Amino acid sequence: YVEVQDVQKNVLISPYQKKNPTINYNLKTITIKFKDSLLPNTTYSIDFGDAIKDVNEGNVYKNFTYLFSTGPVIDSFTLKGKVEMAETGVIDSTIIVLLYRQAVDSSVRKNKPDYITRLQKDGSFAFKNLPAENFKIYALKDEDGTKNYSRLNEVFAFADGNMDILVGSDNKDINLFAFQAEKEKDFKPKAKIVFEKKLRYSINQVSNQQELTAPLILTFNNPLQEVDLNKIILTDTSYVVQPQAKLNIDSTRKEISLVNNWPAGKPFYLIIDKNAFTDSANNKLGKTDSIAFTVKDVEAYGNLTLHFTNLDTSLLPRLILLQGEKVMLSEPIRSNTINKNLLSPGEYEIRILLDANNNGLWDKGDYETFRQPEKTINFPKKLIIKANWDNEQDVDLK
Repeated sequence: YVEVQDVQKNVLISPYQKKNPTINYNLKTITIKFKDSLLPNTTYSIDFGDAIKDVNEGNVYKNFTYLFSTGPVIDSFTLKGKVEMAETGVIDSTIIVLLYRQAVDSSVRKNKPDYITRLQKDGSFAFKNLPAENFKIYALKDEDGTKNYSRLNEVFAFADGNMDILVGSDNKDINLFAFQAEKEKDFKPKAKIVFEKKLRYSINQVSNQQELTAPLILTFNNPLQEVDLNKIILTDTSYVVQPQAKLNIDSTRKEISLVNNWPAGKPFYLIIDKNAFTDSANNKLGKTDSIAFTVKDVEAYGNLTLHFTNLDTSLLPRLILLQGEKVMLSEPIRSNTINKNLLSPGEYEIRILLDANNNGLWDKGDYETFRQPEKTINFPKKLIIKANWDNEQDVDLK
């Protein structure tokens, strides 16, 4: 005895039905009633995904597909491939893949597809039981349920040159790289800025330790109206002013950075006069502060050597190291070995950007001109940097 669950989520019928069939179940029987007319000489597949479940035990009859044909034969051609996110190289298994038969370039925007399939967890897909015909292929994160590329902020992918694919002609696996032409627009009203009654700041140091390779940053709770940088002084422990230190304020007027060529292991004082800042509510600091801190030693950092194999420098590869979403390192790869010193200990993600226009940034695609997005190779194995350690790792770019 079975039941059918989450029909809209689980069941895919190919060729795609413009009107959803009615699917009912009773005891040991599942009934599918089509509302579209069936095409002649066509192979149909009903992929139930995880929809069919044993009533008593709750066991799922996984990936059951029922085939039938309105002609004398069952079509047997297959089209396989993989979809990755172009910017990150990661897999989004909620993306679906669309096939349009004998289509024009605008079909994916205006019409429903002829065939749909899901991605597996590794990003692979397979269309089975296809006829030997020409198709256009796309991938889509169909959040609005339209089954076509109706919005520019939808994740989307298309074949190189939007080419036609002749199924049955010894097709190789097709790799699609998905991107967003536009990011999601935020239509929420801007929150009203609330000023705190006291002006405060925080400093980007842990246990009064200054990073050797980073600026010292003061972050304020309110935007600053007036700033007198002459009243912020960096000195050594003998109170000798360090004239090479440079102060900058960012565009939000809530962050001040102090850039200095920090000597490893040396102590400093940062003296901040209470009249150095005035915020938009005319608040000042409560008192003059003198912050004592020490620059980290070289031994607090790790060294990294990466050895690249199957490197093709003509693709303009760029090494990107990330911690979370923050880019910690970005530089072009010009040889089979890269050496980097003074990396903060921790876990890093390795990405290789194929920087086609050599601008140091990832560039999205454009379906209007059939320009593919720049591609990124993502390495699932994390890079671990240990302090006071020569860290070494091989990276295969095949």
